[in-house]
Amino acid sequence: MKRYQQANEGIHAPEDLKEKAARPGARRPYSRWMGAVAAVLVVAVIGGIAMWPGQGGQPMLLSGYNEPALENGPDGPQPRIMPADEAGGGTPASYGTCALALADEPEMAPYPKDEDFFADLGDGEDAWKKASDAYSKAYDAWWESRKALRSGTDYTGVMDGFIGSTSAQFLAGAGEENRIYSPINVYMALAMLAETAGGDSRGQILELLGVDSIEALRERANALWLDNYRDDGVVTSLLANSLWLRDGMTYSQHTLDTLAKVYFASSFSGQMGSEAYNQALRDWLNAQTNGLLAEQAQGLEMSPDTVLALASTIYFKAAWSDEFSQERTETDTFHAPAGDVDAQFMHKALESTFYWGDNFTAVQLSFQRGGSMWLILPDEGCSVDELLRSGEAMDFLLAPKYDQYDDKGNVTREGWTGQKYLTINLSMPRFDVSSDLSLIDGLKELGVTDVFDYTISNFDPLGASTDEPLYVTTAQHAARVKVDEEGCEAAAYTVIMTECGAAMPPDDEVDFTLDRPFLFAVTGDSGLPLFTGVVNQPNG
Repeated sequence: MKRYQQANEGIHAPEDLKEKAARPGARRPYSRWMGAVAAVLVVAVIGGIAMWPGQGGQPMLLSGYNEPALENGPDGPQPRIMPADEAGGGTPASYGTCALALADEPEMAPYPKDEDFFADLGDGEDAWKKASDAYSKAYDAWWESRKALRSGTDYTGVMDGFIGSTSAQFLAGAGEENRIYSPINVYMALAMLAETAGGDSRGQILELLGVDSIEALRERANALWLDNYRDDGVVTSLLANSLWLRDGMTYSQHTLDTLAKVYFASSFSGQMGSEAYNQALRDWLNAQTNGLLAEQAQGLEMSPDTVLALASTIYFKAAWSDEFSQERTETDTFHAPAGDVDAQFMHKALESTFYWGDNFTAVQLSFQRGGSMWLILPDEGCSVDELLRSGEAMDFLLAPKYDQYDDKGNVTREGWTGQKYLTINLSMPRFDVSSDLSLIDGLKELGVTDVFDYTISNFDPLGASTDEPLYVTTAQHAARVKVDEEGCEAAAYTVIMTECGAAMPPDDEVDFTLDRPFLFAVTGDSGLPLFTGVVNQPNG
């Protein structure tokens, strides 16, 4: 709740919209939970769809979006921009931003914690029974609210093509640097872009996203949103989307309604290119990301030619099931591509499954009550890039780890064969890594080309009443990940601007030491990778 209140302090919106955005249960305050805490935060921004410069001075009008957020003006319906005396304490930097609509996001019952029910019970069976009954009731409420959000989608194989191809594309070639990528967030961002595009521009995006129609994409994107949304005080996986509209224009009601319904997207309006509107966007991103990307977000700007910006975020936070002991952390050598460096290595022994393939070994670290971090170490003599190019790493990450069966007991999908349950002596460095890369060349190599070419790009679904071409000029993906004994915290954003194996281990115990470049992935409730990365240098 506090996060949404802060986001709306700088947005000039009707008070009922502000109150709705800050409603209890929509966003709970972030707290530091018992045990190690893991956080993955991903932000994707699809930025301004705008006119090709120099093609006329009149503002572009997009048809249809008129009630209840627009007021009639001399040129037809216009976005309502509240005057200063209606701002109600908004910051000067954000003046001129109006909240047109705020997404009605789902609520979850909190997961019941033992200490809230069984601490200081005193003597007597009656007190214990009452506490047990209250706990069971709270647990049932939590479970029902969690089930209510599940789409029931079976993701077996359906996302493999996109996740595998884009992860290999954007993680490879890091050289001596670190590289981080969020496949789910980029998927959601491109899906929203597809809603605004038409013709071959849309078709190329749909092909990359692995669907044959915009209707199929909407069904999948909505399922991804629901299945990766969780806010119960134990696991936090929050998704949010928004539209940043240009004042003085109207927009397609159908397109905005679709984005609101399918993607839970809030809408705002303001003066494109102004520092006030840019700051409003940054404030929204910082609010959604708990301030973890404030430095990166500071550089985000929408130009005066921007017509529409789409923003999508995901935030994941959970505690390790078994935390690292700080007393066991010690300095050791990490063999980075640029030369050996000292790093603080964390140590832990765990009874778990050890995995291997032709050119790698892997270990899974679980979060409390949902999700995992996967650690994938290339064999000696095999580089991270070679492992990515071969497809073996992504095949492992996306494959079921155990055989899957149908109702008749027939194996429908074989599990990963290279695995053994044993004692793993894990040694991994604390790391604080970041990356910033352009997605344009990679998306073009993956077949998405038209949206970047103003001579053939198609954004007809926006309903633009102009012949001025619209096209994408910027597609950036930046990220930062920190891991220590208490857990993992990570942040990333994508900005898209458009202008007007190894052999079986012989023993029952194995050392797994991440002292050279390795891969990692974080998965959520859906089992799909929310976050992937390459660590070449643990010290950033």
